[in-house]
Amino acid sequence: MLSAENRQIRLARRPVGEIGPEDWEHVTEPAAAPGEGRFAGRTRYLSLDPAMRGWLDDRPSYLPPVGIGEVMRAGSVVEVTESNHPGFAIGDLVAGLFGVQEHVVSDGKGAVRIDPALASPSTFLGALGSPGMTAYFGLLDVGALKEGETVVVSGAAGAVGSMVGQIAKAKGCRVVGIAGGAEKCAVLTDELGFDAAVDYRAGNVRKALRTLVPDGIDVYFDNVGGEILDAALACLAMRARVVVCGAISQYNTTDVQGPSNYLSLLVRRARMEGFVVFDYAPRYKEAARELGGWIAEGRIKVLEHVVRGTVDDFPQTLQMLFRGENTGKLVLELV
Repeated sequence: MLSAENRQIRLARRPVGEIGPEDWEHVTEPAAAPGEGRFAGRTRYLSLDPAMRGWLDDRPSYLPPVGIGEVMRAGSVVEVTESNHPGFAIGDLVAGLFGVQEHVVSDGKGAVRIDPALASPSTFLGALGSPGMTAYFGLLDVGALKEGETVVVSGAAGAVGSMVGQIAKAKGCRVVGIAGGAEKCAVLTDELGFDAAVDYRAGNVRKALRTLVPDGIDVYFDNVGGEILDAALACLAMRARVVVCGAISQYNTTDVQGPSNYLSLLVRRARMEGFVVFDYAPRYKEAARELGGWIAEGRIKVLEHVVRGTVDDFPQTLQMLFRGENTGKLVLELV
């Protein structure tokens, strides 16, 4: 049965620059019961993603902004506690966009039952969730990856970047990751099989890339934007593809820095293309089959950073993303 209370995190105001504690409202309200055709569930895992910062701004995007006073949007895994829905039974684990709250009620739209025998439930928020889908379609469809090419990925120790590099290795490519700190770089090369890693905190990224990829970058998968994007643009191979996935270095600024080296696209006859993973939703099962196979074979390692806490720990846990404190997919496990 449902708890009598439902703890939620709601958007109190739109942040300017970095997100602060005053931008959130901590709310307790009665937990709702499911009506006909609905199920209720208790949140087990919450997904924390860089895209959340963009959802807080009132500007045109691929999703409407989170409204003032609304429960913060978030992917999560919930355990069904009551059900009046034919597709979901008590005890099922379900992934969906249920928001930052302890208890949910859903009509099942967009909700997917997951099998914990295949992988840890949190994996369905990372390697087998949106980050894995983002890496798969961004690299293979948008990046049009070919066997034997050289791939460079920024934010390489994050949820998407760590998958991009491993998918590229599974497809027979050479991979260089860009990450912050010697420890993260060691994870990339020693644990995930990257061929090399660049610590952007240690020196000149452009110089390091020229040394590591003297023949140029065939596919650059960008998660950070800013100066690192410029460095990569200066090192492109002919007919290179630049995949614009995110720009976490720019999310907390009101003065976004665009690429100054964009003429490299002209000189190298390259292309630069953005994408949104939701456009590939009809093909998620295709990606999940291949990713799941690679995970089962040990060709892809699931990299997760799980924080155990309560719904009230969401705001401070989210900040870890923008401080570069997580390695792999950041998940808040509710206890």
